Amino acid sequence: MAARLLVSGFFWPLLHSTVALNDHSHQAPQYPAHGDSTLRGCGEYSNQVLANGKCKIIATLPLQDGYRCPDIFRCTEEVSYWLHENEERKQDILEMRELIAELQEELRNHRHRLRSLEHQPEVGSYNSSLGHKVQSLEIWASESSTLQRLQATFIYDIQAQVRNLSLMLDAATWNSTCPAPAPPGAPRPPQPAAMRQTRTCHSDCASVYHSGVRSSGVYTILPPGGGSPVHVFCDMETQGGGWTVIQRRRDGSISFNRTWREYSEGFGDLKGELWLGNENIHKITGRGGYSLRIDLEDWDGEHKYIQYRDFSIEDENSYFRLHVSGPSGTAEDSFAWYHNKRSFSSPGSGNLCADISHGGWWYYQCFYSNLNGVYHGGGRYVKGREVMGPDGIVWYSWKNTDYYSLKKVSMMIRPRTFHLHTSP
Repeated sequence: MAARLLVSGFFWPLLHSTVALNDHSHQAPQYPAHGDSTLRGCGEYSNQVLANGKCKIIATLPLQDGYRCPDIFRCTEEVSYWLHENEERKQDILEMRELIAELQEELRNHRHRLRSLEHQPEVGSYNSSLGHKVQSLEIWASESSTLQRLQATFIYDIQAQVRNLSLMLDAATWNSTCPAPAPPGAPRPPQPAAMRQTRTCHSDCASVYHSGVRSSGVYTILPPGGGSPVHVFCDMETQGGGWTVIQRRRDGSISFNRTWREYSEGFGDLKGELWLGNENIHKITGRGGYSLRIDLEDWDGEHKYIQYRDFSIEDENSYFRLHVSGPSGTAEDSFAWYHNKRSFSSPGSGNLCADISHGGWWYYQCFYSNLNGVYHGGGRYVKGREVMGPDGIVWYSWKNTDYYSLKKVSMMIRPRTFHLHTSP
């Protein structure tokens, strides 16, 4: 027996709703009755117009199981989707229940192990013993570090004493063979025949040259300013030779970010990168009469040089004040016109330019040349976050920028009156 129900949506057979039709004149199709008497009239419906202009549809649906009405009353895709989602949610819930069960089992195991550890009194004593051992090791490491520092200081002191003794021995040897330099205009004391023959007392590389040496290399001189003998590198090739090298940069192997004392005493490798030392430069040039030659090379292999007719620096009491003038050569002057008569300064000596340029030089707000700056490979460089200004090996008048660092530079001195000789 069929029941007449008011259809609501698409759940059947016992759902109620009103279906609205916008087209009032439209007549819904009539589905023929099936041959089975139990389905006679299934799908028949009637409509009536409501006051709001919509239609109310009343359909006849079967109550028996195993039968279905025409497709218009079957579950829609939307209902099928939500039924499928409901099945998936059920599956998720089942999986979550299994996971919760596993976690509960693992929690019970952890609690069991914790109770087992709590009932073992030897664990506390073991941890205490281990703590004492760690503390003992820390004390031992601290004492070892202190002992190593003391040993390093002791070794450094011994090395300094050995160097001092070596210098004293060299000075004594030289003083026994080389007389002290005579004041200007004073007659030179007679020299023994052996000394005149060996000519071992050289005041600079020009003196070495005039003794007959024509090969570049490391030689020992006794600067006219007095003191201990000094090892220098003599250039016997450039412009005839006789040059005493006071500075050289060529590969960045030596840091020139040095203290005042290091710049005073000198540092580096005589056959590599070096600074001869302001004290030694002053002793050689302090009496005047010396020229300076500066050779420059960029990263394209181009060479330039500039020579200054007069060059000297004062003593440490005057902060090694610079005197340089008379430029000539293939490079434009970036040294004398801006740095002449300026005092030397180094990082940490209280000069901001030296600190931000990371080198020792005769700075003056700050530089047009900076041959003791940082070695930047490749030429052009950029300022890093930790750098306040340019700090490369700069010769401004060549590249017209503070941010081009040269590949090679050298500074050499020799007497202004130097003349080439074909024989000693």
